[in-house]
Amino acid sequence: MKLLITTQVQENYGAHDWDGVGECPQYWKFKGGSDYSIKNVDQCDMIDVIVDRARTQIEVDNQGFREYIIGWEVVADDYLTEYEQSQLEYEGQIYYPTQEIVLVDSLAV
Repeated sequence: MKLLITTQVQENYGAHDWDGVGECPQYWKFKGGSDYSIKNVDQCDMIDVIVDRARTQIEVDNQGFREYIIGWEVVADDYLTEYEQSQLEYEGQIYYPTQEIVLVDSLAV
């Protein structure tokens, strides 16, 4: 099984003309999202803990761009997202597969 994580992206159009002085204008627009997968996950695993560990590798939040996790589910290893299915249907192969996340263990120093 694998864990499929879905994100939402927002872009701050106010940041395009910002000169860096004062507060950045806020004009956020939704711009789609992405899918990420983590292999070798079992439904018995502590999924919330795994998702929280993946956040540091996925989520971004700055003056001009945000990407944040909006959902996740455990799926079969051969599961294809809608985007992957449409690539197969129209292109005959998957050129842009779901990005795989490999969780990095943090080392205490």
